Amino acid sequence: MIQEPPLITIVENQNDHATTLALSQAFQSIPTSFIVDAMNGGGAMHKDIKPCSPDQLPSNVCGPALTCDCGPGDILGLLAALAEVQKGDVLVMSTGEWLGCACVGDRVIGMAKNAGAAGFICDGVVRDIDGINEVGLPVFCQGVSPNSPVAKGPCVVGNRVLVGGNSIDTGDIVVADKDGVVIVPLHQANDVLARIDKIKELETQLDAEVEQGLACPEWVRTLLASEQTVRIKRR
Repeated sequence: MIQEPPLITIVENQNDHATTLALSQAFQSIPTSFIVDAMNGGGAMHKDIKPCSPDQLPSNVCGPALTCDCGPGDILGLLAALAEVQKGDVLVMSTGEWLGCACVGDRVIGMAKNAGAAGFICDGVVRDIDGINEVGLPVFCQGVSPNSPVAKGPCVVGNRVLVGGNSIDTGDIVVADKDGVVIVPLHQANDVLARIDKIKELETQLDAEVEQGLACPEWVRTLLASEQTVRIKRR
């Protein structure tokens, strides 16, 4: 027989929070699309995890992740995480993509804001939208349900979790906007930042070319004119 696990397990993060928070702020004004390009096309969560109320709540979030692994229909891990939040953290909750009931409502989101969280991201659904809008904390989720969760455990706070197809550890950098959520592993953050200037330069150059009338990239025209393109006449 398997021994019953503790109801709550806290995995203590050894990273210096002030240093991680300062590093995360370097990503503050960078579009998520630029960050994905700087990560060679990776890092984005699944498209279904999106802003809860894009016309009501701020959609820009940036900060170190504080993870909680709660499991389907259970929020004990999230409640425990509230006591571990440091100012500027982004709460990232794993529910195992459970959509049968809400994993958070307006009161817990209000507590998260009071604790100093910069945002809340989950792979489940939420409820009390009007109240969440009043709280004003950015929330990213898969949708809405009025069904109630429980708070029974077991759960783990601060461990590596899987959310939206991404493996996320506490201290990894979360950047979110209206395009979606991107996770930058902490150990890659400086390398990603080093590539951003080149991405910005390329995007700015392309913007100027489009404004000047560019209709098709020249390299595509060259490819179309080469032997790598075959034209077939339809009968």
